[in-house]
Amino acid sequence: MYYSFCYMKRTFLSILLLLAVLSTGAVEREDIWPKGKMPDAQDHQIGAMTDESNAEGFNPDKHRMPYIEWLDAPTNPNGGCMILISGGGYNNCCDVKPVKMWGERFTELGFQCVKLVYRTPRPVGIPIYQTAWEDGQRGVRKIRSEAKKRGFDPDKIGVIGMSAGSHLGLLLAANSETPAYEAIDKLDDLPCNISWAILHAPAYITSDGETGRAKREGYGADVKISDVFHFDSSTCPISMQHGGLDPYSPNGSTLIYRELRLRGIPAELHLYPNVGHKVLGFDRAVEFMRQMGFIGPLGPEEKLSGRFSSDEDREKYIKEDVWPEGKMPSRQDNQSDPYIEWHFPKELKTTAIQIIYSGGSYNGSNTDGFEVAPARRYLNKMGMTVVTLKYRVPRPPVESGLAKHTTAWQDLQRAIRIVRSKAASYGLDPDKIGIMGSSAGGHLTLMGVTSSRHKSYLPIDDLDKLPCNVQWGIGIYPAYALTDNIDQHGLHGGNLDEDVLVPEFSFDLDTAPMLLIHGDADYWPSMNSVKVWEKMRAMGIQCELHTLALRPHCFQRAASPGTGSYNWLDRIGEYVKTMANFKE
Repeated sequence: MYYSFCYMKRTFLSILLLLAVLSTGAVEREDIWPKGKMPDAQDHQIGAMTDESNAEGFNPDKHRMPYIEWLDAPTNPNGGCMILISGGGYNNCCDVKPVKMWGERFTELGFQCVKLVYRTPRPVGIPIYQTAWEDGQRGVRKIRSEAKKRGFDPDKIGVIGMSAGSHLGLLLAANSETPAYEAIDKLDDLPCNISWAILHAPAYITSDGETGRAKREGYGADVKISDVFHFDSSTCPISMQHGGLDPYSPNGSTLIYRELRLRGIPAELHLYPNVGHKVLGFDRAVEFMRQMGFIGPLGPEEKLSGRFSSDEDREKYIKEDVWPEGKMPSRQDNQSDPYIEWHFPKELKTTAIQIIYSGGSYNGSNTDGFEVAPARRYLNKMGMTVVTLKYRVPRPPVESGLAKHTTAWQDLQRAIRIVRSKAASYGLDPDKIGIMGSSAGGHLTLMGVTSSRHKSYLPIDDLDKLPCNVQWGIGIYPAYALTDNIDQHGLHGGNLDEDVLVPEFSFDLDTAPMLLIHGDADYWPSMNSVKVWEKMRAMGIQCELHTLALRPHCFQRAASPGTGSYNWLDRIGEYVKTMANFKE
């Protein structure tokens, strides 16, 4: 009886201990270096997150070693591993909350997650990143060595980081063929390359800010990407998320993007207006990873026109000509007559107006096609009035002496004036008008956004006394925007310094902010959109930009669920909500 009681007592205590471990979460840490083998050891450095180092009773001498910390294994593993890297200026590892969030989200997605806690503060007498880079390369090797034991593929290891952590992430992504330290044992025979990187607000990328904030905000003919980064043959696909007001210049991310494109490496770039230094766009990173197949096999593509196939949210429809009889400028016998169509929502939630038109190489214009109809139905459902424009096509004949876009530009300027003149009578705001087009329509949008002070035609009546500027533009894979693709597919992918914006974009004083969305694999290169974004930022105009890895021209015809192409209309909905006052 006594022995039975003791056995039951021990069992009960064991259960309590097990419950205590489960409730607190067991911590599984491993030192990155063998004792006495850590390169460039410096007495002032520690390996600790700030929640540890700020805790009462913290003893630095017991935390000199950097470490990796394995999080709980995923319930539904996908065979991949995510390394979580904090930022902190290489002075500390302070991103406790983001690292926790990343771990939770990626574990749910099936990744084995592991924290990399590198040495801080900055080392003395060597580059600010050196000891962290050493820890990072060794950490990747340790993680790779345990892949089989922990059930993930050693060739499916990625990183996610913030700020200095993103700088370290780029070193791991672009410099894996350069040893950060001399080999110390057999573990160093393993490769330290990674398969993908998610970089939030990467710091110290531009040559004007390699140890701090970008002194000239990343601008200037002599400002380039830091030569610290090698972009070797093992460089992996990368997604970057960056705020337009970040003092660690977002131009650093556009420079990384160009380097990847020069090497044919798939990439995504997500730039957010009026946002400073912070973690942004986590969901865009997940869409990137899903598109690349890092989360699992990509699902079958679906025709996106089927998602928004009904006009059930439209209350009223009105069609009208753009020009009065006999007053059309530059009339060409081969061209169709232009018109606009008003699409009023059943429930009006904003007084703003969105004008939409298609692409078609300036040879076609379809107001009911895949580039227009889903978007107008989506916005009608949001409670927004949409006006669609059928501009003149095909292009003016060569003998007319007119540029390919001239008559379409005339139609757009007149359409904006018509909409402005009638807005108040429909209870709408004449000073909240946006324009949106795809491909050639994206080029036309850039004309409307950047050149509204230039007359595309001489006035024909009092309507032409109204301004034709807009408050925002949305450019979807704009074509013909750079000098290497004036009227043909990109010769250099728009990646060279000599590939500059075409002269018809005036960038006058009424130039409006834009949202730009572009496929990374588009033959009308995504640098069309990137260089527009760079130009706008240089003018002090904050724009939003999203490029989509592996996606071609007309990416929104069909896409796989959960990817950026599938969710492209949500980016437009979010953007117009920032530009127009919607009722809740």
